[in-house]
Amino acid sequence: MTEQTARQKAGELTREQVADYLRANPDFFLDQDELLRSLTLPHDSGRAISLVERQVHLFREQRDTLRRELVELVSIARHNDRLFEKSKRLLMQVIEARSLNDIAAAVDDSIRGDFGLDAASVLLFSDSAQPEKGEGALHIVNSVQARERLGSLLEGDRAVCGQFRESEREFLFPDRDEPIASVALVPLRHEGLVGVFAVGSCEQGYFDQSMGSLFLSYISDTLSRLLPPMLDRYRTDAPVSGLAVESGQG
Repeated sequence: MTEQTARQKAGELTREQVADYLRANPDFFLDQDELLRSLTLPHDSGRAISLVERQVHLFREQRDTLRRELVELVSIARHNDRLFEKSKRLLMQVIEARSLNDIAAAVDDSIRGDFGLDAASVLLFSDSAQPEKGEGALHIVNSVQARERLGSLLEGDRAVCGQFRESEREFLFPDRDEPIASVALVPLRHEGLVGVFAVGSCEQGYFDQSMGSLFLSYISDTLSRLLPPMLDRYRTDAPVSGLAVESGQG
């Protein structure tokens, strides 16, 4: 015979039975004021406190926890609101752009100035002959070379964040005096893969897989629709000076 069975036969209640009864009857203490005052519980300070004091203490802890969570949620909401406004300003500039150069300048100025990042790069894929290399955030690259250099980074639809390999960072952000250490990249897709949009930081570990990337998706969705037809017009019109173009040489 176990100790618990012996207690039950002797008419004693187990701790579990008492707990089950109180859970099933939460109003048990409503008319038990004297009992409530006589019950004591150990406190972190070492002194005994009443059950009512213990409940008040727990309620205060829950209140403080909820307050901290609310402050954190408000902070996140404000941060997201600022990102949305910055993304909106950039998208308006991109929509109003008249040339590839205008888009390159808008993206570069916004990402480095408004967002406070170190670099922006838009790689637009094309297999036709390219004009002379220039400067800017927009680079026209050979699609075969891009697939060879970026590989699996082009396979998904969502943003990929991380440090990336050195060869990948150099391909995305060429001719930099201070190398990029951390990258967030999202493929540009519209009826197929048309390019990539990437932002970079010189701070190692700045971007990681847990970082939100909704603003990158907003920008990339717009770029993927505006850039291809603009590139087609660029090919048929007079060359625009200052456009950054990769020759496609490995």
